[in-house]
Amino acid sequence: MRWIYISPHLDDAVLSAGGLIYNQTRAGMDVEIWTLLSGFPPGEISPFAQSLHAQWGIPDPSDLIRARRAEDLAAAEIVGAKAIHFDFLDCIYRRGKNGEWLYAEIFVPPHEDEADLVAQIADSISARLTPEDQLVCPLGIGAHVDHTLARRAVEALPRPVLYYADIPYLFRHPLEFAQKTDGMTRDIHQIEEIDLRVWLDAMEKYASQLGSLFESPSVMRAQIREYWLAYKGISLWSNFSARAVFGISHL
Repeated sequence: MRWIYISPHLDDAVLSAGGLIYNQTRAGMDVEIWTLLSGFPPGEISPFAQSLHAQWGIPDPSDLIRARRAEDLAAAEIVGAKAIHFDFLDCIYRRGKNGEWLYAEIFVPPHEDEADLVAQIADSISARLTPEDQLVCPLGIGAHVDHTLARRAVEALPRPVLYYADIPYLFRHPLEFAQKTDGMTRDIHQIEEIDLRVWLDAMEKYASQLGSLFESPSVMRAQIREYWLAYKGISLWSNFSARAVFGISHL
């Protein structure tokens, strides 16, 4: 049995569940992190994407994706997981049917031009799965368009799913957390201090992103430790009628 953590971007799974992943791998479990939206953008990028690249300090898109993939490989190695990178594009690089840029912000619903993207992602995930695999995907807290698409793609597959809370969006949108987990069953997976320490070390490998996700490394560590202390573990949620709860029947 493999545990497959679905990560929309090149950091989400480790940021959100790195302590549990390490706890599982040091117990001898087979864990993989599948990052969906980690492809190389062809040609020019939008003004919005350019502004984010400037913030991250790497103007060239190919250089940025290579750097982020390297960060993810390093973080995955620390927590003992295998990293798999898919070639779908991050929302900041995607165009519509007429060639227009689809997203000038990221916390929005999926664009109508991307009605087929959920099925494409679901097919790519399904092609790599075995019947014994356990899928774990983000709840979609914060309504990042790519997290929403990732969850919808996983829920399009005819198999049970577990969910992790999206960090850092969990800390920013605590009220939304209740809505996203309504009707679900919570299972707390206990992790130890060593798992927490390794989790924090792995998070710091995402150097290009941490400045835009947390106020500072010390704040990041404090928030993660507080999250861990609440239960001395990491929660996963299950909901076998998630298709109806998340409202994806029309896609």
